[in-house]
Amino acid sequence: MKNWLFGRFRVVVIVVALVVLTSVASVAWKMMSVKTTAVNKPAVAAPEPKHKAPKKRRDPVLVLPENEWVDSTLKSLSIEQKIGQLFMVATFSNRDESHYRYIDKLINDYQIGGLIFFQGGPVSQAQLTNRYQAHSNIPLFIGIDGEWGLGMRLDSTISFPKQMVLGAIQDDRLIYRMGDDIARQCKRLGIHINFAPVSDVNSNPANPVIGIRSFGEDKENVARKSIAYMKGLQHNRIIATAKHFPGHGDTDADSHFTLPVLNHSLEQLNSDLYPYREMIADSLMGVLNAHLYIPALDNTPNQASSLSDKVVNGLLRKDLGFRGLVFTDAMNMRGVLKNGKPADVNLKALVAGNDVLLYPESIAETVSRIKDAINSKLISEKIIDDKVKRILQAKYWAGLNQYKPIDINNLYNDLNSEKSKELNRELSEASVTVVKNDNNLIPIGSVMDNNIASVSMGEGSGVAFQKMLSTYKPMRSYSFYDAPSSQDQITEMLGYLQPYNTVIVDVHGISSKPGRNYGITTGMVEFVNQLKQQNKKVILCLFGTPYSIQFFPDTDVLICANQDGKDQQEIVPQIIFGALGSKGRLPVSVLAHKSGGGVSTTSINRIAFGTPESVGMDGISLKKIDEIATAAVNDHVFPGCEVLVARQGKIIYEKQFGGLSYRTNERVTPETIYDLASLTKVSATLQAVMLLYDRKQISLDEKASKYLPELAGTNKQNFTVRDLLLHRSGLVSFYPSLWDRTKTSAGGLLPEYYSSKQDTAYYLQVAPKLFAKGALRDSVWKWVVESPMNNRRDRAGSYGYLYSDLGFLTLQKIVERVAGQSLDNFVAANIYEPLGLPYLGFNPLRRFPEKQIAPTEQDYRFRGQLLQGTVHDQMAAIVGGVSGHAGLFGTARDLAVLLQMNLWKGNYAGKRYYEQATVPFFSRMYDESHHRGLGWDKAPADGNSSFVSPLASVNSFGHTGFTGTMVWVDPEEDLVFIFLSNRVNPDPENTAITTHRTRRKIQDVVYGSLIQRKSQLP
Repeated sequence: MKNWLFGRFRVVVIVVALVVLTSVASVAWKMMSVKTTAVNKPAVAAPEPKHKAPKKRRDPVLVLPENEWVDSTLKSLSIEQKIGQLFMVATFSNRDESHYRYIDKLINDYQIGGLIFFQGGPVSQAQLTNRYQAHSNIPLFIGIDGEWGLGMRLDSTISFPKQMVLGAIQDDRLIYRMGDDIARQCKRLGIHINFAPVSDVNSNPANPVIGIRSFGEDKENVARKSIAYMKGLQHNRIIATAKHFPGHGDTDADSHFTLPVLNHSLEQLNSDLYPYREMIADSLMGVLNAHLYIPALDNTPNQASSLSDKVVNGLLRKDLGFRGLVFTDAMNMRGVLKNGKPADVNLKALVAGNDVLLYPESIAETVSRIKDAINSKLISEKIIDDKVKRILQAKYWAGLNQYKPIDINNLYNDLNSEKSKELNRELSEASVTVVKNDNNLIPIGSVMDNNIASVSMGEGSGVAFQKMLSTYKPMRSYSFYDAPSSQDQITEMLGYLQPYNTVIVDVHGISSKPGRNYGITTGMVEFVNQLKQQNKKVILCLFGTPYSIQFFPDTDVLICANQDGKDQQEIVPQIIFGALGSKGRLPVSVLAHKSGGGVSTTSINRIAFGTPESVGMDGISLKKIDEIATAAVNDHVFPGCEVLVARQGKIIYEKQFGGLSYRTNERVTPETIYDLASLTKVSATLQAVMLLYDRKQISLDEKASKYLPELAGTNKQNFTVRDLLLHRSGLVSFYPSLWDRTKTSAGGLLPEYYSSKQDTAYYLQVAPKLFAKGALRDSVWKWVVESPMNNRRDRAGSYGYLYSDLGFLTLQKIVERVAGQSLDNFVAANIYEPLGLPYLGFNPLRRFPEKQIAPTEQDYRFRGQLLQGTVHDQMAAIVGGVSGHAGLFGTARDLAVLLQMNLWKGNYAGKRYYEQATVPFFSRMYDESHHRGLGWDKAPADGNSSFVSPLASVNSFGHTGFTGTMVWVDPEEDLVFIFLSNRVNPDPENTAITTHRTRRKIQDVVYGSLIQRKSQLP
């Protein structure tokens, strides 16, 4: 019988042991899982998309590892050293030496466990961290209050969007990536704890201390994004700290100055606790306790929740099962110091269950009070040991058992990477919320509607916003100096706006604080009201907190950018005009607009703006362009230039170098207009030919003489339109005698053709101060018809390749006869104006001031003056500046749009300009030996070119211009490259751009950035 009982007992023991072992194994597995994902960062570690079904409640994860280093270190500490580990002292890197010595003394005398850095700079903080760590026997915890990144506290570092901005984002993976990048920066700066994310549900719009620091009012949205941020940090071994437990989101007082009272029921509190519960059940390592008075949890009069055993040991530790580090909120805040003197309050916080005293005061006195409390059994040394063990476990997890000093070299660049800047822009773009869009007013498709104006108001009005608007559509832009302060100002502005049906209003200077209506003035509101009363369509763009929506009247379109910055000001116009789509949703409810509300808009294929990283290019590599272009300016290859690169429909590099000439200080700007020379062939004449080809008004294999009867019976009667496009018509390259006929034998200008004054007879502008007789245009064409042919024929008697300006002058005539209007008017009406290209066109002096146009040659041989605003090419000049081979002027950005439309096979902004097959048909290789398409130049097969990179694909196409210009399109890489300069200023004999291969070198860098980026991909 005894043996039987013993046998039964042994079975029970074995079963119990198996259960225990299974439980331990389960916990160990969770620990290993957390640890493994922290090191390896697999793709699956990122948070799941929003639409996934909510998971069932999980048990808390054990996040602090056991380790021999922890145990041996703990055993080696005296009671004073143990107590020192409980302090995390505030410090600054922008103070004087006396402050730094004070920190040295705290480390040396009290063996404090950590430091939390506030204001300063990254390099000085790194230097101080190394200094302080060198003083400490046990490596210090270094923390920072970096809710939106290091930029929240440190200069010269990146600030990511505030959390309420992030609350508008629908893709939580972006939040994870932000946490991941902040963690990377923290590690680089020797930081181990980030006191983020704010996990409070901000259900009170009047909250003076949380507000935009919260992800919003939806507890599930707050939980998802808090977990995403947390995982981004912790997968990189940076401790995340959820705050402000148990929830600071529905307070109307600031705990920095007083003790807020939260009279919530337990049911309401449960909603506030939801994000913390979810984070704890995942893998949260740190919690920061708020200083709140919550009677439902602890009704001890004026008892801060951070000092409450019921809240910390009870609710947090026991009920929620949190097993990580518990930090107090700053112990110098008035909200907690109402409970007693600093030393007494510090002790109460430890007794309540907190592990780390953050920003404590009276350290020496506190150490003494803790020792007295241990001696008097108010708190046991075992409890102190437990706290210190958790701290040491966390230090081990953060890698402090193998502490290494911070490497100062290249610190600034590492903290301000191109990857971080791209992520910042992605976050901003994803957060912009179109709250309302009546009748799908946006995106605005046609830019030919002249009934749109814009008005900017508020402090720091939107210069970048209005500038970006004008990129898509030239419009009248107005601005109040700050905000309208009188009815007279409003009335005056309404007078300016009287001709316009649609007004885009952008509001800036919006405060994040609820006081004074978030900075929204009565004048702002009244201006929008009166616009509506005039039956204007109003597109209202608020650059600030969504809470500001409540003060404005209902408008046709309401866009909330959530924050004001250059990124947001450039993104919103792109959404308005359909270069980008909008995806954001309101993070809070405002009036009738509920949390989660908003509408999506879509891209309509307009060129947008982004960063190299956003399109798979390496921004660091592209900086080599700066070196090449700057060196070229210094070497007098050209006075100045502009380089523009677009990929995947985004302009990702756009820079200007040098000036308009060597003699002035006028710099090149994005609005600088260049003489495009032979780019006219592909940017004007060829565009017109393709359009008429699509309309079946021109046949490529038809003889040109069919369209130009005057060629019949001449030596030019047999070549076709195709021959002209391929430069094998037999026409000579150019014909100097065309303008020589207008000169005297001594080289002067014949008065029968030219005058220094413009009148009804002499109206063709040949130079800024020289005009030609109108009849000269017909004379020149007559001379072209009579010109000799070249002698380059093959054995079959056909003309071979000879690049010819006369061929494109002839194509111009064909276009004009078929279209029934001049080339400049035809391309303007059918292409440039619908595309919204204000600067691209002929004879720019008719529309723009001379100083905006880059000067070209100082012409001593023909016109006797500096050419600025009139075409450099002599043959184009004597026909009035409009010719098929030269005469077009424009900016890089306008060319980018035109070329992007060509790259997109004739489709742009919802309008089809060419049939889908047309551009590929004209741009394919037709003459490999001379690398020619139909009108387009092609990359040489052997890669031997002074201007085209050998890395350009065989399907790429483009052209160059004599004045030092180039456009190139590569469909294989979805790439547009534009280079503009005035290398002929002052002397056209300057050929350094060719001998230096400047354009090719720059294009090599562009392709190299693609290769570099591809090599960085996993």
